[in-house]
Amino acid sequence: LIVAGLRSLGIFEMLGQSLLGWAGSLRSLSLVLVLLCFFSSMIITNDVTLITFIPFTLLVFRMIRRDERVLTLVVLETIAANLGSMATPIGNPQNLYLYSRFEIPTGEFMQIMSVPFAVSVVLITACCFIFVRSEPLEIEAREVALEPKRTILYLVLFVLSIVIVFRVIPYVIGLFVIPAVLLFADRKALKDVDYGLLLTFVFFFVFAGNMARIDAVRDFFSFLLEKNTLVFSAMSCQVISNLPSSLLISQFTDNYTDLLRGVNVGSVGTLISSLASLITFREYVKYNPGKTLYYIAMFSAFNFAFLFILIAVCAL
Repeated sequence: LIVAGLRSLGIFEMLGQSLLGWAGSLRSLSLVLVLLCFFSSMIITNDVTLITFIPFTLLVFRMIRRDERVLTLVVLETIAANLGSMATPIGNPQNLYLYSRFEIPTGEFMQIMSVPFAVSVVLITACCFIFVRSEPLEIEAREVALEPKRTILYLVLFVLSIVIVFRVIPYVIGLFVIPAVLLFADRKALKDVDYGLLLTFVFFFVFAGNMARIDAVRDFFSFLLEKNTLVFSAMSCQVISNLPSSLLISQFTDNYTDLLRGVNVGSVGTLISSLASLITFREYVKYNPGKTLYYIAMFSAFNFAFLFILIAVCAL
């Protein structure tokens, strides 16, 4: 609810516009946009990051007449959002679920994800320098005006949500307080929530719980997870996506360290390994419908390279 409200205010666009003022070349612009996706996904989630900044990126590249250069960038932005979100419990749905299910201490969570996160920063930055040309640019930034009262309200509610996630106060308070406040202050935000996605999460919980009660399934999964939880969880994401993998595999193992790393590095790879990746695919195909197969080829090449490197890093 809160992220939907902040997005409607234009606060993310304002952030992007302010950062664009630092870009003097195509490479520096690309680096700014990619790192913006990387670090913002830690707080506002990977899917909201891509919903916000992929259309913004396509608009900017059309304005500067560099349409032919945007494909590599949006692929890197997608990887950045999926990997940057691994650093915090609120970065993506599977983190929030595993953080809650196994009651992982916040400090331990950060420590578990610190190495793949640091390696991801290095890899994504290196890609910007290697695959993006350093061409001079002139960018005219536009001003975005915010509504002060609504902005302050949403920032207060955002802080409340963060405090709830880190278990400082009970979630029940936010469950009732935030919708009640927005019912009076901003009813449009109530309509912008993807309730279908929330119901999907509920049904996955039911599905995973029932699967765990089948002896043959439990024995099969337990056997595979005993062999290598990290690799199996990362590979399962390539077929059924990272959140379903987390929900299902968590029923069969207590090795949350490898599971957490596996489903996070497994968010790169195929188009469905992280459903957030479909946001970029949809936006780019609308932007350039003749390049669908080329996009999939480019996306797959970059993503599987990241996947294999990060699995190797985590295994070591």
